Amino acid sequence: MIKSLEKKIKGETLLFTNRKAVFWTREKTLIISDLHVGKSAHFRKSGIAVSSQILYDDLKVLEQLVREFNAAHILIVGDLFHAGHNSDLDIFCEWRERFPDLKITLVKGNHDRIQKKFYDDHCIDVVENLLEISPFTFVHEPQSAGSFTISGHIHPGVVFQGRARQAVKLPCYALSDEQLVLPAFSKFTGLDLKSLDKGFKKIAFSEGIIFDY
Repeated sequence: MIKSLEKKIKGETLLFTNRKAVFWTREKTLIISDLHVGKSAHFRKSGIAVSSQILYDDLKVLEQLVREFNAAHILIVGDLFHAGHNSDLDIFCEWRERFPDLKITLVKGNHDRIQKKFYDDHCIDVVENLLEISPFTFVHEPQSAGSFTISGHIHPGVVFQGRARQAVKLPCYALSDEQLVLPAFSKFTGLDLKSLDKGFKKIAFSEGIIFDY
C-alpha cells in the first residue's frame, strides 16, 4: 500500500511516499532518482547471478505510483540507467511503450551513458546538468545552487538501534532548509548512512509506514 507524508516546501505541496518517490501536486509530477536500469544485467555479464526480476519489481512499483497519483510526468534526477545497452533496457522499453502519453525527463547522472538516439527513440527528454522549474533546481549530485535543490546520487539511509545490539537500516529522504536528497528508487542499491551532515532531517519509511525521524 502506498503511504504518503505531505510537506510544504517553498510554497509547494510535495507528497513523500513510502515507495521512494515524491509527488509534486501542482506539476502532477513524480520525482525519483537512481532507478539504475541495466544494473542486474551488467552484473550477469560479469558472471554474478542477479535476477532481472529486480527490475520488473521496480517498474511495477513505478507503475503503481503513476496510476495512484494520475501522474503526467516522471522527473528523474539522475542514474535512470546504470551502464551501456544490455538486455534490461529491453524490459524498460516494453514498460515505456505502455505509457505513451507519460512525459519522462532525465537530468543526467554519472551512470547515464546511453546514446542520445535511445533517449530520442523512447521519448525521454534529457537535461545535461541541471533543470530549473521554479522554485526548485533539479540536479543529480547534492549541491548548493542558490535555490532549493532536489537531487539523488548518494542513496541516503538511517539506522535504528534496537535491543541486544540489533539494528534496522531503512532508506530515507534527507531534507534541509535548502536541499532534498531522494532515496535510490531501485532496490538493488546500498544505503549511505554517513555522508549527510547533521543539518538534514530524515524522513524514513518501510513497506507500510513513512515518518519523520
